[in-house]
Amino acid sequence: MLNVFLMVSLSFFFSCQSPETIQPATTTVPPSIRPSLMATIVMDRIGRLFINLQQVRAVPQMLTEVAPSMPGTLRDTEVPGFFRERYIHAGYRPLHQGWRYYFLSLFQRHNETINVWTHLLGSLLVLVKFLQLAETVDFIHDAHAWPLLILLLSSLAYMACSTVAHLLAAKSEFYHYCFFFLDYVGVAQYQYGSAVAHFYYAVEPDYHQWVSSVFMPTATFLCCLSCLGCCYGKYRNHSLRVWVRKVGQVVPSAMAYAWDTSPVFHRLLLWPTSHSDDITAAASGVVGDSAISFHGGQVAFFLSSAFFFTNPLPERLFPGHCDFLGQGHQLFHVFLVICTLCQIQASHLDYLGRRPLYTQLHGERGAAATIYLVQYGVTQVVCVCIAVFMARKVKRLLDCRDKSK
Repeated sequence: MLNVFLMVSLSFFFSCQSPETIQPATTTVPPSIRPSLMATIVMDRIGRLFINLQQVRAVPQMLTEVAPSMPGTLRDTEVPGFFRERYIHAGYRPLHQGWRYYFLSLFQRHNETINVWTHLLGSLLVLVKFLQLAETVDFIHDAHAWPLLILLLSSLAYMACSTVAHLLAAKSEFYHYCFFFLDYVGVAQYQYGSAVAHFYYAVEPDYHQWVSSVFMPTATFLCCLSCLGCCYGKYRNHSLRVWVRKVGQVVPSAMAYAWDTSPVFHRLLLWPTSHSDDITAAASGVVGDSAISFHGGQVAFFLSSAFFFTNPLPERLFPGHCDFLGQGHQLFHVFLVICTLCQIQASHLDYLGRRPLYTQLHGERGAAATIYLVQYGVTQVVCVCIAVFMARKVKRLLDCRDKSK
């Protein structure tokens, strides 16, 4: 491996040198000593390269000195029952370690590693997409681009919050609650961002006429209700049956998804008939529908992710064999990231191709988009307040339990 690295480095190094740097000037150096001078220059370059290689080889030792050997993972019987996951028998991180340990566990093999990396890489993909779109979309001055901006920001938010929760929640029981409350805030923001993008770009005129006055208020309410339901279900984690807790968490989220995505469902149902007639397509201001396949993809991938979120598969079939890789929650993360990427692509295509339609429905100057942007900030504040309120309840509960011991 070192030989390959050396050969590549030499090739790259000499390819970057200009001929004047490597070859002596013919006007000042006699031809008889050119070979020896060339050899001297080459040996000097190789010597410097070997010095650099020695420095590179010292990096692992430096990292070891900065981050001493980390504690090993534990079996489920060695951690409190609160932290145990069904059918996951090993790979648990020890509690009450320093914060540095949990941050560095990003590079450790444990039962949350894949959960962390799936949404960390997903957030990087969304960020790259954001930067690409920012080169062509005027997110500052074009109000009609703000629903797309909200979708991008909320997508980054839920993936970042999920990454932090899975990475740091093993610190203690209190922090476990707090970080997953933060995760639910991110999920609620993503629900709101999805609702705005779908209602602004994907909605058809007849459906808009039916729900225009109630769609966003209802979406905002369901977003906050979903956050409250998930936080309360987590708070009552071990005082309720598993199915009761799941109902409390899943039902509000399912209601929010069904409502927020209803413009897409309506469009998918009407698409085979509405786009078979060129007159109908022209009347709606849309010629062709390049986004429809991505909308279909986002629905399919979300339903797939929901299946693995509600069913602990395949670990239920192979208890103890999916402690590191193959957990249903990991598959849930992967499908949700793909769903989000399809959703962003579909919304971008709608932003480009359906402008005559959504300017007609929402106003030429984008006043509705301004309202939705302000409402997004208000919704964030409300969801954060819900999380803080539930965190205080957890703190009081744990304090009372500690005093009773």
